Amino acid sequence: MKKILFGLALTAGTLAFAQSTSTTSTAAPSKSPVRFGLKAGLNVSTLSNMDMNAKAGFYGGVFANIPVAKDFSIQPEVLYSATGAKSKTDSNTKLNLEYLSVPVMFQYNIIPDLYVEAGPQFNFLIDARLKKSESTGAYKNGTKSFDFGIGLGAGYNITKNIGVNARYVAGLSDIVKTRYYYGYDNTNTVKNGVFQIGASYKF
Repeated sequence: MKKILFGLALTAGTLAFAQSTSTTSTAAPSKSPVRFGLKAGLNVSTLSNMDMNAKAGFYGGVFANIPVAKDFSIQPEVLYSATGAKSKTDSNTKLNLEYLSVPVMFQYNIIPDLYVEAGPQFNFLIDARLKKSESTGAYKNGTKSFDFGIGLGAGYNITKNIGVNARYVAGLSDIVKTRYYYGYDNTNTVKNGVFQIGASYKF
């Protein structure tokens, strides 16, 4: 609960900062204004040290792009992100992990419409389930409620409002809370790895 409250506080703080910066930018036309937007796309996720294949999922949410210097900006985001992995022998067996993800990306424009980015990502577990053909098992109690990662990516603004982006988020923390759920014989750390590709729209 404390970690979820921390995530909400972090989100509220970044959005408040964005709103403050936006107000300041409106008073000073020479500066680029803060822009809010929506983004969504495809996740291709894996779990390290698990004998499972990559799984496709969805992500989507909101962001604020905050210019801080020439060619530099900070982009906090709040996303729903479906990750996990699927069985190598039965495609109907999937470990589905759902997170509220809060990435904070530091972006640098190589050229006006092309940027690279890097930054931390804070993940707060919503649900975890092992889904089989005929049953579903709850895994939330065996999975840690908080996960931390680092994101690296790039994006291109097709128009003033529409852009495309790709990002890889490498999990740095073990997601296993109770070893029973992920196999007693598996003593290695299990970490998220997520490749994302999608589109964004700025208002």
